[in-house]
Amino acid sequence: MRPLTLLSTLLLSLLLSTAPLAQDAEPAATEPASNAELSVTAEDSAGAVAADPLSAVEPEAASPLGAALPEDLSPWGMYLAADWVVKGVMIGLLLASLLTWSVWVGKLIQLTQARRRANRLLHLLVESEHFAYARQQSKDQRGAGMDLLQATAHELALSARGPASDEGIKERIGARLDRVQVHAGSQMNKGTGILATIGSVAPFVGLFGTVWGIMNSFIGIAQSQNTNLAVVAPGIAEALLATAFGLVAAIPAVVIYNHFARAINGYRAQLGDIATALLTLVSRDLDRQHGTDKPDADGLHTVRPISMGRH
Repeated sequence: MRPLTLLSTLLLSLLLSTAPLAQDAEPAATEPASNAELSVTAEDSAGAVAADPLSAVEPEAASPLGAALPEDLSPWGMYLAADWVVKGVMIGLLLASLLTWSVWVGKLIQLTQARRRANRLLHLLVESEHFAYARQQSKDQRGAGMDLLQATAHELALSARGPASDEGIKERIGARLDRVQVHAGSQMNKGTGILATIGSVAPFVGLFGTVWGIMNSFIGIAQSQNTNLAVVAPGIAEALLATAFGLVAAIPAVVIYNHFARAINGYRAQLGDIATALLTLVSRDLDRQHGTDKPDADGLHTVRPISMGRH
């Protein structure tokens, strides 16, 4: 009986020692199966990404940035894509620039002709010996210089109607010549005020268009909630285009205005020289009137200015 009891005891102890091993073997057997399933799932996911790369991109990152960008980034394309206020500013500045160049062409022709006529008349007066001869030789002349000559002749005619002193005649002629010069200078200055206005106002008008365009760009950024530089830059470029238009209109206007200011001052100096030449001729004739008329080189007597003014 002892051998049987010992054998049963050994079998019972063996069974008790092998039971935990069987329990541990079951998770080990199931674990490889789960790893295999995971590997298969990862391979399927990788294949799906390779087949459709865009599906792996997040919706926000896959937003069509190219659709938000304007197709044409040239000045004309930016003008078409700009806000209506910015477009109005650009059109106004373009018209101001065209007006500047129109004034430049017109005033250049006018001033060139006026200075040429004044130079011819001045040369004729300097070479004349008396006022009557200068008036006769300048019948075909035109311009503001002839207004000075006519004013001198008119004052001599009025002074010849009654007693008048030489100093009084010279003073009245000088006053009339001053007023004629002022009127001629103001006539020549017409149109230059437009250049001064464009030169001073155009940059601020362009800046207004830029501020308005940048404000709209920031509003668009807030609405789209996208601060990507590729989306923001075109709107800012459109706004800055208005400032560029303002500078294009203002810089030539300032340069042309300064040029005409110097040229008109030179023209006024020419008119002053003509007035001085006329006063010199009148003073010379008045001095000769007090003496005996002497024949000149051709045997002709000098014609007195007052008698000439009566015709």
